[in-house]
Amino acid sequence: MELFWYLPTMGDGRYLGTTQGAKITDLPYFRQIAQAVDRLGYTGMLVPTGHACEDGWVVASALMTATERLRFLVAVRPAGVSVTIAARMAATFERLSSGRLLVNVVTGGDPHEMRGDGIFLSHADRYEATDEFLQVWHRLMAGEEVTFHGRHIQVEGARLQYPPFGRKSPPLYIGASSEAGHAVAAKHIDTYLTWAETPEMVAAKIADVRSRAHALGRQVDIGLRVQIIVRETAEEAWAAARRLIRHVSEEDARSAQAVLDRFDSVGQRRMTQLVRDSEGQDEIAPNLWTGIGRVRGGVGTALVGDPESVALRLKEYAALGIDRFILSGYPHLEEAYRIAELLFPLLPVSSPTRPPEPDWSPMGELLAENIAPR
Repeated sequence: MELFWYLPTMGDGRYLGTTQGAKITDLPYFRQIAQAVDRLGYTGMLVPTGHACEDGWVVASALMTATERLRFLVAVRPAGVSVTIAARMAATFERLSSGRLLVNVVTGGDPHEMRGDGIFLSHADRYEATDEFLQVWHRLMAGEEVTFHGRHIQVEGARLQYPPFGRKSPPLYIGASSEAGHAVAAKHIDTYLTWAETPEMVAAKIADVRSRAHALGRQVDIGLRVQIIVRETAEEAWAAARRLIRHVSEEDARSAQAVLDRFDSVGQRRMTQLVRDSEGQDEIAPNLWTGIGRVRGGVGTALVGDPESVALRLKEYAALGIDRFILSGYPHLEEAYRIAELLFPLLPVSSPTRPPEPDWSPMGELLAENIAPR
């Protein structure tokens, strides 16, 4: 298993729905988390995206030199940025970090947020734009000069003066639950991500994505995004879960659900429905709890329990074909240590090694900003 952690650039604390016990989420705090995760043996760290977060590329770049092995999963939004500029950013990060970049392709799920960013595409159009974006992206990363006239993406003579070492894209990830999202994943993506729904629901999604990829002669790896609340005993874990939402009122939950209802993301709608269907239940599947999803968008489910039980549940997901797990817990610095202490010894954790230094060569300044010197 490759175990990833989550960087809380949208805020962090001991409780949801209150500033009581909240952290100051500044660069020194992010650096503390990144260095802890790097030393503890997590493979990488998800840096989130969206209007509620600090900018992922700026944060990841600031943490690059503070870490040695840690890989950064950073988002690009195909409908919101030039494909050439995004590819240039990614190629530079990949080169300067000695190959520690992973790219999270995020089409967006909140129409209100996207309109604020100047994006007025429907759900179907966003995935069509993503397909065109990734067609150009792969060619740029391979060092080609690209002219492409699509419905959404148009470039003429686009190229990367400094493509990644190896002239290939950093590994691409995507989280998607719609038919259009599965089609894009099967065609372009290296690792397909799903939030932690019940094992039966997750198995059906994996089967669909892999079937589509197989028809195209491709293989796709699978990752799972899940919250973790683990303690030495099950009683302590469930008590911690209830403490986490002790300050969330019914009014808070209704307000949060009203915001989430405006999303056109199929994944978010599935998660929201899962939360509502399980109202009043502790578990919708063994150790799987939806309490966080009452007020949080994205992954609202957590595995709750003692180390042996939580490790067993992760192994059950792994048996479905999942080998990458993006974990998180509140607060994120303390829980990164707790999970490494309690869960790592019970799991076949694959810790990263320090990447080899790339073979840099002298370049000299480009003539007229286009012609490479001899």
